[in-house]
Amino acid sequence: MLNYEISGNGKENLVLLHGFMENLLIWEELEEKLSQDFTLIKIDLPGHGLSKIYSDVHSMELNAEEVKKVTDQLKLGKFHLLGHSMGGYISLAFAEKFPDDLKSLTLFFSTYIADDEEKKEQRRKSFRIIKEAFRTYVNAGIPNLFNENEKDILEGKIDLAKEIALSTKPDGVLAAVKGMMERTDKKSVMEKFEGKILVIAGKYDNAVKTDVMLKNLPEKTNIKSYLLDCGHNGHWEKPAICAEIINTELLHNLPKKLVF
Repeated sequence: MLNYEISGNGKENLVLLHGFMENLLIWEELEEKLSQDFTLIKIDLPGHGLSKIYSDVHSMELNAEEVKKVTDQLKLGKFHLLGHSMGGYISLAFAEKFPDDLKSLTLFFSTYIADDEEKKEQRRKSFRIIKEAFRTYVNAGIPNLFNENEKDILEGKIDLAKEIALSTKPDGVLAAVKGMMERTDKKSVMEKFEGKILVIAGKYDNAVKTDVMLKNLPEKTNIKSYLLDCGHNGHWEKPAICAEIINTELLHNLPKKLVF
């Protein structure tokens, strides 16, 4: 079973899936600003945080199945699912396999678009450095995930992101990279999903082709998108506005207790 933590006792269950080389600790600042109407279920994905490595390749479907074991054990009923980056890929796999479990799906600085050949080649080239020079891989890559224009004021957040990444098992990182490489395009999932879909994206996100992703979103009334003035890590760069959007969009039919 995956490691997880639960906080709050709100009526609405919100499951949070972190991204690549992250763990459930990334949500701390965002969590403080989310509505008290949520109960938060924060999960360490396979090979990350305190969760074990399951395979040489952690496909998005394998991740989704392990998340499903947690949500079934907790008897959540229908819940809200939010995934950051790789967590968004896993959320899409979950929505494809278990759509009846979900009230809403939030892509949080993530995309439904599969890796193109250039991106796959970048990932292949990373295998050796992850194995042989993991600290170098982390220190070189993490800063690029933040808004270049605000790196001076984000220095503490960048250091925290590096610290969390370095705590991740290199074999778990490799399994995740291989799983992300093989994932398929999930636009059809977006088209078929009947619950609310929320997309929160960053104008300066170097990890996601935000403009292409937003331009090609299915034209459906259940999809709402926001483009923020930040990089790939809105939970650290713009936690207040991210929380306000999540609270407003996911709880719009409920009495809101917004906390800023």
